[in-house]
Amino acid sequence: MVRAAGKEPGGTQSIERALSLLDAFTEEHPERRVSELVQLTGLGQSTVSRLVGALEALGFLAHDARSGLYRIGRRTISLSSLALNQSAVFRQSRQVAQNLAAEFGLGTNVAERVDDRLFYLCHFEGRQAPRNFTMVGRGGPLHATGLGKALLSDSDPDEVVELLGKTLPGFTPKTLTRSADLLKALEEVRSRGYATEIEELAFGRACVAAPIRDQTSRVVAAISVSGPLSAIDLGRRQDELGTLVIEHADQISTALGYNSVSLGAARV
Repeated sequence: MVRAAGKEPGGTQSIERALSLLDAFTEEHPERRVSELVQLTGLGQSTVSRLVGALEALGFLAHDARSGLYRIGRRTISLSSLALNQSAVFRQSRQVAQNLAAEFGLGTNVAERVDDRLFYLCHFEGRQAPRNFTMVGRGGPLHATGLGKALLSDSDPDEVVELLGKTLPGFTPKTLTRSADLLKALEEVRSRGYATEIEELAFGRACVAAPIRDQTSRVVAAISVSGPLSAIDLGRRQDELGTLVIEHADQISTALGYNSVSLGAARV
């Protein structure tokens, strides 16, 4: 007989401990041994073994008997799909982003902001920007990406500084590491309607992004095209790609209930 979770002694603590085990799996360390989980969580060996066994039985962890390693199980994929399908932005942007990637051969991403990070909702590879992994579910810095700048484009300068701070982490020599430089870049985004990023997060890559708005005219997401510098070729194609992402962002925004009249009314 299964007890109600609310009446089980220590039920909340057990849930927190189980979630801490799942949180120990990262992109850098997608597989873990029980001994590693013990060290990382500070929980006892018997507690970790018991919780890992329960998570495996429920499908949240998978075990490789040969190596002894655990990895995230398929049950989490089912839950993540459920969460994505509940997102109006995901539902309205998925086909638009897929068509964009197929037509122009560039990588296409859709992301929303979660606190001081961006969160990828959609990712499609283009023939000129192939990847052997998905970006969906990953996070990223706001200040060093075109998507992030587009997401911040309707934020007040004080809000941006409060959110990210005055000094920003650098990833390459081209990363904007001062809030003053980021605020200037955001002014450009507002002026032309799209954001750019050239080797600010990773060498050899660039992107162009535009904000997506909902029925309240608020920026709720952004869409981008990205790829190697040779494929993006911003020196020749920046205006073309900027217009392209604006048009597709507008298409998604309209599906979310946005229109330019509501934007004008909101600013009165």
